[in-house]
Amino acid sequence: MKIIIAGAGEVGFHLAKLLSYESQEITLIDPNKKSLAYANSQLDIRVVKGDATSIAILKEARVDQTELFIAVTSSETTNITVCVLAKQLGAEKTIARISNTEFIKYKDEVGFTKFGIDELISPQALAAAEIELSLKQSSFNENYEFEDGALTMAGLTLSSTASFVGKSVKEAAQIFPEIHFVPIAIQRFGTQYTIIPRGDTKFRRGDTVVFITSEGGGDELCRLTGKENREIKNVMILGGSQIAYKTARDLSEKGLNVKLLEGDRDKAFEIADDLTKVLVINSDGRNVDTLDEENISDMDAFIAVGPNSEANIMSCLVAKSKEVKKTIALVENMDYFDLSHSIGIDTLINKKLLAANNIFRYIRKGEVVAMTKLSNLNAELLEFEVKEGSAVCNKAIKSIDFPRTSIVGGVIRNGVGMIALGDFIIQKDDRVVVCCLLKSIKRVEKLFL
Repeated sequence: MKIIIAGAGEVGFHLAKLLSYESQEITLIDPNKKSLAYANSQLDIRVVKGDATSIAILKEARVDQTELFIAVTSSETTNITVCVLAKQLGAEKTIARISNTEFIKYKDEVGFTKFGIDELISPQALAAAEIELSLKQSSFNENYEFEDGALTMAGLTLSSTASFVGKSVKEAAQIFPEIHFVPIAIQRFGTQYTIIPRGDTKFRRGDTVVFITSEGGGDELCRLTGKENREIKNVMILGGSQIAYKTARDLSEKGLNVKLLEGDRDKAFEIADDLTKVLVINSDGRNVDTLDEENISDMDAFIAVGPNSEANIMSCLVAKSKEVKKTIALVENMDYFDLSHSIGIDTLINKKLLAANNIFRYIRKGEVVAMTKLSNLNAELLEFEVKEGSAVCNKAIKSIDFPRTSIVGGVIRNGVGMIALGDFIIQKDDRVVVCCLLKSIKRVEKLFL
């Protein structure tokens, strides 16, 4: 696929990196010579120096031959303008990164597609939504919802209290036949290898396991793993960023008690004026004494979304030491993921990864309606809409030639999520959630064409 990315900042570079790994034909546009030189030296891509709003530059990048145009510069005005121009010049599909979440809220009413913008993404809105979901499923390290929760992905680390540690997947299924969840990926403790579980795969203490759950499955999973899905009522947020603002606003509107710490006096007062249901404190939340003064030990959750990843991680560790049950940190450096999980931070949020997940479904073949990459695991979760005439339509799962490095996690039919085993027959218009290692994605995609 021919893809143009406008903007060589953090999100643009990360996207170019991930897409180039998949042998996509990538062109990166940016006016900053230094950013382009770095990208060109690190990645197998084409770079074009210049302003993406220039028609001459777009033509130089061969926009008329482009299947996907992604505008992720730091300016949402530039991104919107560039997408409109790209569409008029022949780009098949356009995606614009924006920061004003009102655009997403009213996108159907405004009709952005009429202007030439096929999709809007906001990393800040995606991060805020991810945080809200993590609080909703507080016992899990990683979460993702398909079709508003018809099926849910839940990731956790198995402790010795988990009922099925030492048992195989098949043995566990026989002991708990009415369970509404299924394991779809396992990372062994102390390794970087991802396993797609089969019937004879055994669960071990310390395994990081990703499950797909249908309605009620999350509660069952908590009981069997010794986890407690505590209700979150009192939340402390560190930082006054857009993510912090949106998270505080949304949580307070749902009745949670939210306390937000912001070190900049003017910004703190501005947020306090806007968010009347949120207790805003002008104080440096990275200071341990400050956290003690603000009764951090009384909090059910602590969310660190400041501009500095290291400060966010350290603040969460302080919160953990004060026995706060749920900690969430915003990190920009992907290398921190392994380290942070190993030292006890519950959930990590990365804007680049969230934006990439949202965009990646547009490069997948077949009717992909949602997808997410599993953190630290070499696997993707893809939701396909089944078309009549595809290789999976009207067939039992066990008779379909799925690669051994893939597994069907569940099926959504008429809005209802179901855990689908081998005898389940897939029908037209079903939405099938498949977990697969990266090396088997192309084979899985072909089954849904």
